[in-house]
Parts: sequence; structure tokens; C-alpha cells
Amino acid sequence: MKRTVILICSAFPLIASSQEKKDTTDLPPVEVRAVIAPPTAPFAKTNLDKKDIARQNLGQDLPFLLNQTPSVVVNSDAGNGIGYTGIRIRGTDATRINVTLNGIPYNDAESQGSFFVDLPDFASSVNRIQIQRGVGTSTNGAGAFGATINFSTNDVNKKAYTEINNSYGSFNTWKNTIKAGTGLLGNHFTVDARVSRVSSDGYIDRASTNLRSGYLSAAYLSDKNDLRINVFSGKEKTYQAWNGVSESDLKTHRTINYAGMEKPGEPYNNETDNYRQDHYQMFFTHRFNPNFSFNIAGFLTPGKGYYEEYRANQDYAKYGLAYPVVGGTTITETDLIRQLWLKNYYYGSIFSLQKQSAKTRLTFGGAITKYDGNHFGKVIWSEQVWNGSKRWYDLDAFKKDFNVYGKWQQDITNQLQLFADAQFRRVEYDLLGFRGNPKLFIYNTYNFFNPKIGLSYHQNNWLVYGSYSVAHKEPNRDDFEAGKNQQPKPETLQDWEAGIERKNSQSFLSANFYYMQYKDQLVLTGQINDVGAYTRTNIPNSYRLGIELQGSSMINKWLKAGANLTLSRNRIKNFTEYIDAYDASYNWLGQDTKFYRESAISFSPDVTGAATITLMPVKQLNIDFLSKYVGKQYLDNTENNRRKLNPYFTEDVRAIYSFSKNRLKNVDLIFQVNNVFNKKYEPNGYTFSYYVASDLTTENYYYPMAGTNWMLGLNVKL
Repeated sequence: MKRTVILICSAFPLIASSQEKKDTTDLPPVEVRAVIAPPTAPFAKTNLDKKDIARQNLGQDLPFLLNQTPSVVVNSDAGNGIGYTGIRIRGTDATRINVTLNGIPYNDAESQGSFFVDLPDFASSVNRIQIQRGVGTSTNGAGAFGATINFSTNDVNKKAYTEINNSYGSFNTWKNTIKAGTGLLGNHFTVDARVSRVSSDGYIDRASTNLRSGYLSAAYLSDKNDLRINVFSGKEKTYQAWNGVSESDLKTHRTINYAGMEKPGEPYNNETDNYRQDHYQMFFTHRFNPNFSFNIAGFLTPGKGYYEEYRANQDYAKYGLAYPVVGGTTITETDLIRQLWLKNYYYGSIFSLQKQSAKTRLTFGGAITKYDGNHFGKVIWSEQVWNGSKRWYDLDAFKKDFNVYGKWQQDITNQLQLFADAQFRRVEYDLLGFRGNPKLFIYNTYNFFNPKIGLSYHQNNWLVYGSYSVAHKEPNRDDFEAGKNQQPKPETLQDWEAGIERKNSQSFLSANFYYMQYKDQLVLTGQINDVGAYTRTNIPNSYRLGIELQGSSMINKWLKAGANLTLSRNRIKNFTEYIDAYDASYNWLGQDTKFYRESAISFSPDVTGAATITLMPVKQLNIDFLSKYVGKQYLDNTENNRRKLNPYFTEDVRAIYSFSKNRLKNVDLIFQVNNVFNKKYEPNGYTFSYYVASDLTTENYYYPMAGTNWMLGLNVKL
């Protein structure tokens, strides 16, 4: 069920008149309103409310809770949606999706990805989610280059509550959650708390997951001022499953896990990823009057962790060591166990100033953030003698990000509305070496101007809109591992969006057209740069063109249905592929090239779709039939059918029985069966090719998903 969108009354339903005293606890928090798109903003967006989230939340990671929304494709290393997961929207990966938590940027400053495994069961504290597809409105953090996801936890719970939520299912999967809140005490104070545990053995061999998290939020509210402090934390330990499964093994042993197998005999039992991330957020809001408010927030996000791995036949020279001599014999290699560490601090401040009247809404906001990262490696065990330092590299990385934006939303008439948005963003990189190139230092500064403008017209339940937006995006840390003459350029995106919607109390229909034109998009080409690294290369010209269709209807009191369908064309022009070449003895010869005048962008299906049919045979029972289709995807940018992911269609079934009795305010019994028809499918993978004596070899690796599996949940609210 989507949150109601008001189309025919005031364009700004959140505004209180000067004669009316508005209960501010009913309003979305100011810091969230500054970055979300209002109902009539001329952008493609999907809203999920607390009920939408809760009915799906049985332990799977946040991307899987968004799987039924338009243009979304999700994947999971462990194969069951718990642990390391990924999301793509319109074919763009997580490094191009801007994510904020209560308006505070979440994307990793270096890779620009979002690691939702570090937010175990965060969905249990989320009140609302908005997904903006395309560039969307100005926000904080990494530039939105395909989509934006805004999570909000700061809504006020007026009534005291206690919830105990437990789930169990396939692969020994558990989710245990306890939530409690004081409600509004003396009309001023409120406290909410949560502790969670999620664990699973995973579908893939040894792909176990052990997650812990906690959440605490306290607020003071008054007519003029609000103060809120959030403290939440996530700790994860996952057995590595990021190597994928080879094409040959996929046919006979699709759950095989190569992690740890370099150890002779049994796989190494601690080939794990370990990380803890804490979040400290403080928000202050002052309302000068009902239509004029100011918000400022500060945050600190420390993180620390490592992944551990057994490595066989490691050359001492790779670790900067001379070959030891033992008993007159020179030793060149050793087996070892190493840990690759990351310790970082991400901190800063966001602010927004909002003024609104009956026909005008003005927002001025921005953020300043800094990232301090320390990368280092430890050798904790060596089979042979180890004469050097246990820490073989120790590198620092710094990044500063500053942005200011202004948004103007104006009612030209009662039906016609103008939206204008402009952002200036400055990014500074200070990278003091890479693991493979410790003496390569990078100092880069980028200045971006990101304008957006659009019109929307709404009347008689109809909304028609169009917009044009520009976005820029800096390269990721890994992109800079190249020589001075091969440094990457920033990417530029021009995004045209046009849509039409019709909504009433019984039905919703929409169509959104988009054209996303990229300049200097960074993609993998297979090329080795002048420092011996495979890094992404700027492609001058590429685009995404598509239409997103949505519809839902309450057919009668016991049946409702909804569906979405995206049809798209995603292309790179003038693409050159680089392929390694070896002689018959595997001696390096160089790289061959192959030119493509136009080819499909990797991991960008031409067709994606989802549908939900809900039966309500009795008042207390809902039965959902959930369908998902994803068309063919290519593993690289060559549009080669030998390097592809097959299309797939899956069907899930979920039943929710709700009741209340005596002191139990509400009890939800949830049973869900995923992949009912046991479809064997792989939503993610990778490929590489090489020539040996002029013969081309292509190796594909896949991340298979589980067959038929189930989860049973019991949610009790006291």
C-alpha cells in the first residue's frame, strides 16, 4: 500500500495557517522534509510507510524490502537476502545511489557504496522510505547518479508501546527484535529503543551471518524547539561468500564457496568479514512561526573492522620483504593468514532553513562532512619464517565534502506549479597511497554545479509533470589507482523526466518517461593502466532510456492488485574492450582490443517488473502473491550472450493473520514462502576473458539465489 498523495488540494499539505495551531508531532521531521520530494514535485518517486515496511520485515536486508518497487534488482552473496546484499535501480549500482538516514549521508565516502549489512534490522526503526529514481531533488552526500533512497526514523510515537518480533526459517535463519517506547511524556519527552539479532547459515556453503544491532532515540519537543539524539550501532560477522560460483560448478554444485579453500584440507574456518559501525546523530529544530523553521544536525559515524583470509604460496616480495634463508635454503613463498583492516571516522553537519506560504515553499540547506580513513594490513600467522613487520601496509585517506542548495516550489496557478533547485558541491580528495601502490599519492578537488527545474500540473486527481536535472559525480577511491596521465575525470549526467499520474481512493495509475544521458561514465573495460591495475575508464557517451508503468486498484473489499513494469534501452556508444593475451606458456604478451560501435550497459535489463495480488478472505487475514521478473542482463559491456545472466521470474507467497486479545494490542502471525516454484536463478555475477596462444577463454562467475525457502514470523505488540 502506498502512502496517500494529495493531488487536488493545496500543493503544500504540511503547512499550517497562521490562525491554526498545528500539532508538530504529526509532521515529518524538518531534516527529512528538506531532502525528500514533495507529493507534486516533478520527479519519479515511491513512498513506503511503516506498515509497508513491517509486513515484509522478516530478517532480510534493506534492499530486499524494496524489491517490489519499480526498476529495482536485488542480489545477495549468501543467496537468501541476509548478510552482504546489493541493489540496482534503473541498472545503476549502489555506488551511484545516494542514501541518507534522517537526511544524514550514509554512502561510504571512498567506495561510495552503501553497506546495508552494517545496519542490521534497521528497518524495524524506520518510519518511512522514499525512493527517488533519476537525479531527484538535491540531497546530502554522494551525488545521486541513478536514484536516491531516504530513510527516516525520527517520527514521534505518541503512545507508549512494547513490541517483541521473532522470525525463524530456512537455513537456520533467526531474527529477534525487542522494541519499546515511552510515548509522549508530559507533551515534551519521548524515548524509543530497540535491540536486534539476525543470524543465518546462508544458502551458499559456509555463508553464515551473525548480526547485532541496537537503536536508541530520545527527544524533547516544544512549540518552538525540538531536540533529538539518536544513537544506533551495527556489528556484523559474515563468512565470506563474495567469490561467486564458476559456470561449470553452477551446474553441479551451485552452493559451493571457494572462500577459505586455499588452506590445505578443510576450508579455513575464519575466512570472515568483521565490522562494527556506530552512528551518533543530534538534531535541533527551531520554528520561528508555523511557516518558517530552521534545522541543524551534527553526526559522527565511526567504523572499524577487517576481513581475514588464508592465502597460500604468497611471495615475500609482495609484502616488501627480502627472501629469508633457512639452513642455507632461500624461501620465496609461504602460506599465511592476513587481516585487511579499515578504521574510519565520518563526521559533519547538515542544516536546512524552510519558509513556506500558501503558494511558495523555499528551502535553503547544505552539509559539510569529512572522512578520515586508515587502511592497514596485518599478517597474523605465517607457515614459514616471517622476519618483517606484521603490518605490511598502513595508508591514510581523507575526503571533504561541502554542498549548499536552494529549492523553490511556486504555485503559478492553483493547478500549475514550478519547481527549481540548484546545488553547489565541492569535493576534496587526499589519498596517501594504495595497497598495490603505496607511493601513489592523489590530491584532487572538484567543484560541481547541479541545477534542476520542472513543472507539474494537477487537477481532478491527475498529475502531469516534466523536469530536467544535471548531476555530477566524482570518481571512487579505486579509480585513482592509475598514473598521473591516466587519472579519471568526473562523470556528468543530464536527466529528462516526464510523467503522468492519476490517483483516487480506489486506484492509482502512472507512467514515467526518462532519458539519462551520461558523459564520461566510468565503466570497466578490461584495460590495465600504467601502474598495472584494472580500473574503470571514462566512456564519453552512454545513455539510459525508458518508461516506468505503475498501477494499483482496490477491486473490491477482499481483493486488491498492483504492478509495475519498466521497459528500457541502456547503451554505450563507441566502446573498446581490452583482453589480456598470453602465449602457450602463459607468458604475458599484452592486451588485444575489440571495438563496439554500440553495446548494452552491463547489469541493465531491458525489462523489469513486479506485481502483488492481495486476497482478504476474512478481515484478519491477508494473503499476498508477489511476482518479480527481471530480463536478461550482461556481465560486461560487450553485449555478448556468452557473458550474461539469464532472465528470471519468481513468485513468493505471504500470509498475515492479525488479531488482538486482552493485553495484546496486536499480534501478527506472518508466514512467507520465497521462490515458490524453486526457480534456479542468478541476479549477479562477473566475467573475465583472456587469450592463450590466440584461443579466447571466458570465465563467468555467478551469485546463485536460494530455491524454495520459508520464513515464519510472530510479532506481538503490548
